[in-house]
This record gives sequence, C-alpha cells and structure tokens, in this order.
Amino acid sequence: MFKEPKKGCTNATLFFMSAPFHLDNRLKVYQRILPLLPMIHTDTIVAMATPAGAGAIAVLRLSGPEAIAIASFIFTSVSGKELAKQKTHTVHLGNIKDGERVIDEALITIFKNPNSYTGEDVVEISCHGSNYIQQEIIQLCLRKGCRMAQAGEFTLRAFLNGKMDLSQAEAVADLIASDSAASHQLAIQQMRGGFSSEIKKLREELLNFASLIELELDFAEEDVEFANRDEFQKLISKITQVLKRLIDSFATGNVLKNGIPVAIVGEPNVGKSTLLNALLNEDRAIVSEIAGTTRDTIEDEISIGGIGFRFIDTAGIRETLDVIEGLGIKKTFEKIEAAQVVIYLFDSEKFQVSGSKFQVEIETIKNKYPLKNLVIVANKVDKLSEEETKQLYVTLSAVEGSSFLLLSAKTKNGVTELQNKLLDFVNTGALRNNETIVTNSRHYDAMLKALEEIIKVQQGIDSGLSGDLLAIDIRQALYYFGEITGEISNDELLGNIFANFCIGK
Repeated sequence: MFKEPKKGCTNATLFFMSAPFHLDNRLKVYQRILPLLPMIHTDTIVAMATPAGAGAIAVLRLSGPEAIAIASFIFTSVSGKELAKQKTHTVHLGNIKDGERVIDEALITIFKNPNSYTGEDVVEISCHGSNYIQQEIIQLCLRKGCRMAQAGEFTLRAFLNGKMDLSQAEAVADLIASDSAASHQLAIQQMRGGFSSEIKKLREELLNFASLIELELDFAEEDVEFANRDEFQKLISKITQVLKRLIDSFATGNVLKNGIPVAIVGEPNVGKSTLLNALLNEDRAIVSEIAGTTRDTIEDEISIGGIGFRFIDTAGIRETLDVIEGLGIKKTFEKIEAAQVVIYLFDSEKFQVSGSKFQVEIETIKNKYPLKNLVIVANKVDKLSEEETKQLYVTLSAVEGSSFLLLSAKTKNGVTELQNKLLDFVNTGALRNNETIVTNSRHYDAMLKALEEIIKVQQGIDSGLSGDLLAIDIRQALYYFGEITGEISNDELLGNIFANFCIGK
C-alpha cells in the first residue's frame, strides 16, 4: 500500500493525486457532479426498479437516509410491527395506504446501511403490477419527501459510497444490456472485479515505486536512491506485458459484447433473403423470384452457441439504372466494410454457366477486403445432380484462403454447418478460460494512454533520465490507471457514464 512521504517532504503532488479514494475523496466528487446530476447526499430517492408497463408484480426502490421512515408512513404491517425497528434484510407483508385509503397489498424489503446496494438505507416495495398502482405509490412517496431518481443514480450512489469501483459500476449497465451468454459472462466477470482488480494491483505496485522515486527528490543533495532500479525495470516490463495483453483482448471483447456483424452479399436472386430467414428461423425478409427485391439492408440478431451475431441481408450486387436499387447497392459495400465476416452467396445452378464470373467477384472481395473473414456459400445445391455437386466441390476447394460450404437455404440443409463455421471465427478460448477480457472502449482508450506513458518511462530508464523526469510520466500512467477504476474521476466522465443507465438502477 502507498505510504505518505516523510514529514517535511515537498513533493506531495503524487501523493495527493494517487492517494486511495477514501470517502472524503468520493464526497468531493459527489459535490462536483451536483450540476450534472442534481442530487444532495441527504436526499431520499425513489424509482421503479422493474420496466414500465403492466405485469404480475412491480418493484419500486427507495434509497437514502429517510427511506425506512418514509416507508413507515405509507405502510402498515399485518403483524403490527414498526419497520424502523426491524432487522436488515427482512421482508414484511402489509398494506400501502394513503391516509385511510388502501392502495395495494405489498411486500416491503428492508436493507439497512451500509449493507445495501447503494450503501444507504434501501427499501424495496413489491406491489401488484398495475400501472395505476405503480404511479399511485410513487406519487405517495414523492409527497412524503422523496424525489425521483435520475438515470443511474442508485449505482452512482453505490460507487460514491465505496460499494463498487467505476469499472464495476459500468459492468452493471452491461449486465442489464447483455443479450447473449458471452456478453453476460463478460459483464459478470467485470462486475465481480476481475478486470479492475488486475488494474488496481498494477497501479498499487507502480505507486510503491513512484512514492520512493518522489522521495528521492527530497534528498537530491544526499544523492540517495530509495527505489531499486532493477526491480523497477522488472515492474515496468510486467506492466507493459499486461497492458498489451489487455489491449489485444479488446478486439475479442468488443465483438463478444456487441455481437459479430455478418454481411450476406451476392448477386440478386441468389437466395440471400432466404438464407437470412433460415438463419433466423423466421420470415424476416421478403423472398421473391423478382431480382432486386431487397433494396435496402435488413438486419437482425440471433445467438449461436452463446455468441451474438448480427446478420445483414444486403441488396444484390449488379449494374442497375434504378436509382433506389443503386443506393441499396452502395449501402451493401458500406456494410461489407463494417462487417467482421462476409458470406458471399451464389446460385450453384448458374455456376456451370457463370462460374468464372463468380470467381472474379470472389477475388474482388478478397482483394478489396483482405482482412475480412470470407465464407463462400453455394446455395440451391438441392437442385444439382450428384455429379454436379462433386464438380462444384472440387472447384471451390481450389479457392485459396477462403472457407466454403454447399447448402440449400430453402430446405435449410447445411445451415447448421454454416452456423458452426461462423463460430470458428470467434476466439472464445479466452472466454472459456475465464481470462480477463476488455469490452469497454473507455477502458481501452485509458489503457492505450497508460501504455504510452509506461513506454516513455521505459525509454527514460534506458537513457538514464533523472528521477524527477521519470516521475512526470509515472504520474500520467497512474492517472490513466485511476481513470479506469474511478480512483481519479471528474464530473463530465461520471455524468456521461451514469446518464446511459436506466432509471431505477
């Protein structure tokens, strides 16, 4: 743990900037973000914790110093017990009442500080899911002294009260938004502190050496060396390796979190829309014998093997005088540019006549997008003879650097093989091994900047720079580390992060 320099030390800048983010530091941040999220730490807030709309049950959440007192005003327990005198983490049955008028029979759960999600007193009201009942209870709470919570304010309070760091708070939003097994696993890992603990450990080790280097500056006249340069060199090498590994993991983490874009391209009427429908197992796109039916891109997502894929059915590529169809074809190339995987689909029936043309188009895509994963798919093979199928297989085998499949989108024969082929393009090894994977672009950017500063430190060590110059780059690296976990933050950053949360979380 970082220790304060000796009494009389004049180089306190690093200590002040890098000190552990205790409650007083958090309260200062709290005060700075008041203009962004108009809250006062003595306020008690209320919001729906379940989605809007009617349902079997709904949950309302109160948090703040008066949460239990306000709940006591509006709730009468069937057992006659007073809520304020009950133990934390207990559930109570009774009636929500506005004066003598009963609004609903409900369950109230009490969480007393600091053992709650926000670190404050929290009350959760489970009522019947009528829109009318929900609004009546919220309005009643507002009249008794609550105010409506801002977006993400419950999680913001949890962060400010030290219940989680900033990267864990961001993982809460990712967990809510997760729509595949992979994105869910990544969010759970980050929310449990897997990523932030690794960053905190690196930052703490760097802080230990940084404090010693800063201390040397106060004894410059004595020419004293507190920081062992060999050990410091090993630490810088270790930090460099870890940062590079985490930065490299972002390419995988980003697609696992957001879904892998797959563009289905080819000439008109080769079965692109039929293939999309087969993959989605529903009639999502219009299928017609008329060439050029799809004039705009159609997108939809499914989960294959726990991985999210975003399929994009594009307009058929051909020469056309139709202005609208031309715009669709232009969009097709834009989608190819944005896709990670490209499925080039062609009509196997026409391959005997136009095979050389298809091969030219395949080579064009490969040359124009050399880094794209390309899957060549021969469609309508159900209409080929056995001999024609064998010949087509031999021809496609000769195409270097590409995967290929024979299928029938109409009968769905071969669609499962295509799904398995798509999974082969995803690096799930790190996910299976529970390795730390970066999914957040803000973290990625901060690590890039931290690595840049660490490289400067390494260059300084190699060139024999003095401690005061090394300290400048070390401070910057520590700053970027602290930005990730929230040990160093600002009002604009916090405002942007928590504004993206749903109200009630």
